[in-house]
Order: sequence, then structure tokens, then C-alpha cells
Amino acid sequence: MLSSVLIANRGEIARRIIRTARELGVATIAVYSEADANAPFVLEADAAILIGPAPAKESYLDPKKILAAAKQMGAQAIHPGYGFLSENADFAQSVIDAGLVWIGPPPSAIRAMGLKDAAKAVMIKAGVPTTPGYLGEDQSVERLAAEAGKIGYPVLIKAVAGGGGKGMRKVDKPEDFEPALGSCRREAAASFGDDRVLLEKYVTHPRHIEVQVFGDQHGNVVHLFERDCSLQRRHQKVIEEAPAPGMDEATRQAVCAAAVKAAQAVGYVGAGTVEFIADASEGLRADRIWFMEMNTRLQVEHPVTEMVTGQDLVEWQLLVASGEPLPLEQDEIKLTGWAMEARLYAENPATGFLPSTGKLKHFRLPEGDVRVDSAVEEGGEVTPFYDPMIAKLIAHGADREDAAQRLAEACALVEVWPVKTNAAFLAKCASHPDFIDGAVDTGFIEARLDELVERSFSDEPAMAAIGWRLETFMEADFKSGPWESAPSRLLGFRMNGPRAAMDLPMTVDGVATPLRIALIGGGDDWSWDIKHKDGREFSEVARLPTTHGKTPLIYAFEGGDVQTFDFEPQVGGAGEGAASDGAILSPMPGKIVSVAVAAGESVRKGQTLLTLEAMKMEHALVAPFDGVVAELAATAGGQVSEGVMLAKLDAGG
Repeated sequence: MLSSVLIANRGEIARRIIRTARELGVATIAVYSEADANAPFVLEADAAILIGPAPAKESYLDPKKILAAAKQMGAQAIHPGYGFLSENADFAQSVIDAGLVWIGPPPSAIRAMGLKDAAKAVMIKAGVPTTPGYLGEDQSVERLAAEAGKIGYPVLIKAVAGGGGKGMRKVDKPEDFEPALGSCRREAAASFGDDRVLLEKYVTHPRHIEVQVFGDQHGNVVHLFERDCSLQRRHQKVIEEAPAPGMDEATRQAVCAAAVKAAQAVGYVGAGTVEFIADASEGLRADRIWFMEMNTRLQVEHPVTEMVTGQDLVEWQLLVASGEPLPLEQDEIKLTGWAMEARLYAENPATGFLPSTGKLKHFRLPEGDVRVDSAVEEGGEVTPFYDPMIAKLIAHGADREDAAQRLAEACALVEVWPVKTNAAFLAKCASHPDFIDGAVDTGFIEARLDELVERSFSDEPAMAAIGWRLETFMEADFKSGPWESAPSRLLGFRMNGPRAAMDLPMTVDGVATPLRIALIGGGDDWSWDIKHKDGREFSEVARLPTTHGKTPLIYAFEGGDVQTFDFEPQVGGAGEGAASDGAILSPMPGKIVSVAVAAGESVRKGQTLLTLEAMKMEHALVAPFDGVVAELAATAGGQVSEGVMLAKLDAGG
């Protein structure tokens, strides 16, 4: 067994590797940037070394700094995790040339499968079915547009060196091809340093099926069954599960055999994932499933495979890298139950899933029979420098319905503030009737986006917040007059004729929601009558959930979401609804890639105004309503900080 391993990564996957390495008695060495100096993975490793400033290109993506750190710390091996340098064949070769153990596949396998066009050529030669498309060297706009026309719209533009949904665009009609190509190339260049693309026919009812494969240095290759990663948004996986719903045993055997054949074709060693695209218009059929790409590393979603097989894939990686044979033969690997994983992102579904950054003043994840792989802890900070995934929630059940219920319940228990997350969105996805029924393809979220991102709360958070505030009235604000005999808690709500009333200012998530409060009853039997100032009533409340915070701001959690209540609102203050006044603010630090409008131009609700590049992704900022661009402060190529006004719209026009 290896004696020590340097982890050339950060966050959740670094912590994951540390846990298994510790169990095996392998010493761990963390590398970290200045932004991650106090991150949990740094504190949990046996040793840690600073490798550079926050930008990934100057730290985690710098091969020379990683190798220098390994040499300085006396590491025996390097584990790349996923992302960053994990699929960089040159880096893998340099690790081997330095006399270190590379915990991953041979550089030749990474090269063969790392570029999507080359990988498809290898698969065609090996007899593995592939999707129709264009893999040519001519990368001119004219040639690519012509090939897209030959394939037939819709087409998918994919970065040759891409992964994780970056550098990928679906194009529905010819006039949209060139703008989509430009955006795809910019994103690919920023993420992978390679702006080349390939084209594929877009399957109209696609399912994303992938197979976990593992090889050792003795020529053995096995699979650990399939995963379904069809629930996606913008080609980024949201919820993954194993096994794939609706897959019969014959299809499973055919797909898994094709994956093993693909791995054998390149002499694969270590953990890898062979991804397939399935045309699910007639269910899952082996003759309608095609090779898409191979990820030559451990996947983000590997825990679902661990849950249904009972195997530790990081342990397998360390054993194989030590020269040992695979722990199990193919017929010894069993599939048990059902598992699902949800990716918890620091992003705001209400603003088009723009990333959210800042201090994690309140951070609670579910406990119990759900597995949680977290990158952060309370008091930590989400920065704009890296991918916004902050945790993974993994549920295992006896069957698919059981697993989905456990996952939905876990997502609903997430409490994070003030950073926004997609927890409520995840809970709605996992509990949606169509998802439960297995009616899932890669268009699932887009087709139901409005209902999945709609914020909905019962009256309980509001009543808890109001109840807390009324108690402060009893204790401090009203020591005499009609309030002094009232109880210092909410007793109930009924309409018996107000005896004393007042207006109570309140904002909910930055939006003014004034209240009309009245005392009802007589003698020792007092209660509150609470209405919105416009006369709308709250429903009766049976119980009040826990709230957190101190005056004047209270925040209350429900269903994975959070509401903030302010009883001393500042006039003109901006909250989450700031866009309602037409001000388009920068949601995070970043670079303005393009500006699509001009001052004085009329725009429609949802129209892209400008594009911001941050966290390795391009984010379109759109018009919140129909109107006219009254002010435009953004310029293409400019760097902006968080909260800066980029444009302002006037309603109408």
C-alpha cells in the first residue's frame, strides 16, 4: 500500500479522499490556494502546503507548482480528484517521469479518450456504437455551420476537450448557430485552454446513461453497473441515480459490456466512466444507446455506485495504484437497492441559477441515514474562484421510490444563509410526480422549470417571525396601555372585533409587506389578529418552526428555502427583489464578456442584456420585465465587482 498521497484538488473530493486514505493508513498532503487557507480539507489533511493565489490557473491548474509541492513534501503519489488536472495527460506523464505514482489511468488512455473527437474514432474502430456527427479538423465557422446543416437541427456543439457541461450548446435553428459557437468556444478556452469543437445530432428524447468501469495493472477490467444522470440543467448534472430506471437486464448487460470493451480498447487502468446517450422515445433499448465520451477519472457522482455496490471506489483507486489486482471479479459485484445523489450548489434559482458567494453564517445539512459529502462548514466562505458545488446529498433506499423520498426529505432539511442554494429546487425535483414515475430525460427540468423554481412557503415562517417580533413588543416596546395585559406569546387567531390595533412595518426578502396587528379578547384571554395591511388574511397556524437571528432581521427555513423578515426596513433598501426596480446588479465579481443591448433600446422580459463570466461559466443577465434600457454602465471586457449596477431599465417602452 502507498505510504503517502498528495491530493491535487480541493473541497469535497479532497475531503473524500482524505477519509478513505486515513482508514487505510495512508498519509495525506493537501495543496491549497490563498483563498482556501482555512478550508476544511486543509485542516483535515495530515499536512498541507500553499501553492499560490486564488485563481485556479495560478494554483490548482499549475502543474509545476503541484509537482514542486509533491517533491517538497516527500509525497509518494498524486491523486488528482476530478476536474482541474485530473484529465491532463501531460501532467500525468510528468508525475510518472518525476518518479511518483499517478493515481489514474495511463497518459496514453487519457489522450485516447480525453478528446471527444479522438475518443469517438477509437470507439468506432473498437465496434462501439457512436452518435452521428462531425469530428473534422476544419474548425472554420463556415465549415462547422455547413456540417450542422447536413446533420440536421437541432445539433449539439461540444468542446473537444470539454466536460461538466462546459463548452456545450444546443442549437435549434441555423441563425442561432454562430452566436452559440462563439459562446461555446469562449467557455471552452477559459475552462480547458482548447476552443476546438465537434458537432453531434441532438437526440430529442435523450437519457444520459453512464457505466462505472475499473481496470488494474494486470489487464483486468470490470464494470460496477450503470448510473442515470439524465436530470440536468444546462448540461450540468443535478440528480444522479443507480441503477437506471426502466433498464431491463438484457439492455444492462449490453451497455455494460460495451463500456468494458471501450476501456479495454485503450488499456485502461483505474476508475473511469463511459458515458452513453440513449434515445428514450421508445424506452431504453440497446440498439438506441450510443457512446458519447469517456471520463478518465473518478466522477462527482461515484457515491451512488458505492451505495448500491457496497464498495469504496477511492479505496479501489489506492489499491490499484499500489499494484494490487482488483478487489472483486465481475460476478462478485452485486447491485443492491437504489441510490440517488443531489448536487447542492451555491446558486440562486430565482435569478436564473446565478452563483451566490459570501460567508456561510448559517449552514446546516441533514443528519441520519442520508450520506453527506460536504466541501464547506459553517463560518466558511463561498468564493467566486471555483465551482459553486458545496455539498452532495446521497440517499439509499430499498427501491427507487424509497430513495427519491429520502433524498427529497434530506434536501428540504438544508439550512443555508445568507448564501443562496438550490436545495428547495432539488427537493421539488426529487418529489415531482413525473420524476417518481421515472419519466426522466435531459429535458425534464427545462420543461418544468417554472414550477420547480417557484418559491412557495406556508404561513408558518412568517407567523413565527411575527410572533417573535410581537414578543419584543410585550417585553420592551409596550409596557403600558392596551398591550400590557396581553400574553407574551401567540395564543391563536380569531376575528372577534379588534380592541387595539397598529401598523407593523415588515419586509419579506426585501419586499415591503406591511401588517395590520390587532389585540382581540378580554380579561386574561387575549390573542392577536394579524392581517396583511391590504386586508389579506394569514391562514391559521398549528405550530411555529424555529427561526434564527436577532432584531431587526429574522430568517426562517422551510423546504430547503429561506425567508428573511425585517421589522426595521431601511427606506430604499435593496433585497432579493432589487431587480423589480429595474436595476441590474452584478451578482458576483467577474468579467463582462458581451453586451447585447444599447442605452435607449426597448427590451422584452427574459431578453439577454449582457453576459458575465465567473466561476468558469458564462451567465446571462436578463431583463426582469418589458422596458427600455435607461442606463448602461457595462462594457465588454470590463471587470466588475459584486453588487455593481450594470444597467437600469424603465418599465414600459
